[in-house]
Amino acid sequence: MSLLSLIAAFVLEQIRPHGRRGFGPMWFARYANLLVKHYNAGERQQGVIAWILAVAPWLVLSMGVYFIAVEIHPALGWIWNVVVLYFTMGFRRFSHFFTGITEALQAGDLARARDFLAEWRAESTGEYSGSEIAKVSIEEGLVSTHRNVFGVILWFLVLPGPAGAIFYRAAANLYVRWGQRVDDEYREFGHFARRAFSIIDWIPARATAITFALAGDFEDAIECWRSQAVAWSRADEGIVLASGAGALGVRLGETLHHHGTVSFRPELGMGNEADAPSMVSAAAMIWRSVLIWLVLLTLATIMLAF
Repeated sequence: MSLLSLIAAFVLEQIRPHGRRGFGPMWFARYANLLVKHYNAGERQQGVIAWILAVAPWLVLSMGVYFIAVEIHPALGWIWNVVVLYFTMGFRRFSHFFTGITEALQAGDLARARDFLAEWRAESTGEYSGSEIAKVSIEEGLVSTHRNVFGVILWFLVLPGPAGAIFYRAAANLYVRWGQRVDDEYREFGHFARRAFSIIDWIPARATAITFALAGDFEDAIECWRSQAVAWSRADEGIVLASGAGALGVRLGETLHHHGTVSFRPELGMGNEADAPSMVSAAAMIWRSVLIWLVLLTLATIMLAF
């Protein structure tokens, strides 16, 4: 049932994409903001309580609906899996931006490429060079693939029904909303969101990194993972990016120009500077990675059947 649910969700998303917001529509954002309003007084303990209240109800609800549906008829449980996966997993929430940036760079239209990237990341990109646009786009694409596809799949396989998919996406969403904030209001409140997602994402990040290595240059991917990932500010994200960059044979990280200054980031990967052809290669590697997961899941399903 799990394999068929994943395939159905993939196909459904390609046929009828549900928009680029993905998991965390307005109702979840409002709910998370409501918890912040009532619980955020700058303390870690309050962050723990708010995180549990943000995740637990949807986790329990998803499992409850699944078990009731299966009790009525197994097909209903399968449909519930597909519906939840459709809204928590997939490429279409970011592929529009990635494709638009690639096409703009291929046409030499830096202004349009910057506009796509600025909308995607919700930040200023007006000073980015063509290479910086491609570099940041590949970084965003690799991390988005990890969090929107592979992390969701792995946790979907761990918990009953679609609860794992909801659990992972909710934790990732709260990590972005609360855990990545560095201002005084969120530094302590978001501590648990950071720590929880670091634990939840530990295995998925490494599984994604191994998949990128298998889908590209294996030796360079492992070498970059081993030697470069630790320097990245977010450890698990660094593992995904270092492996992906090494597999592609492209340099990520390094400098970025914005707000009249230059920010220096650790170097990830090796080889050429990022450009439009690198983005095309990245898209191809991502699809090969998805194929690897589907093949492995198919083999595992066949073996379990016997």
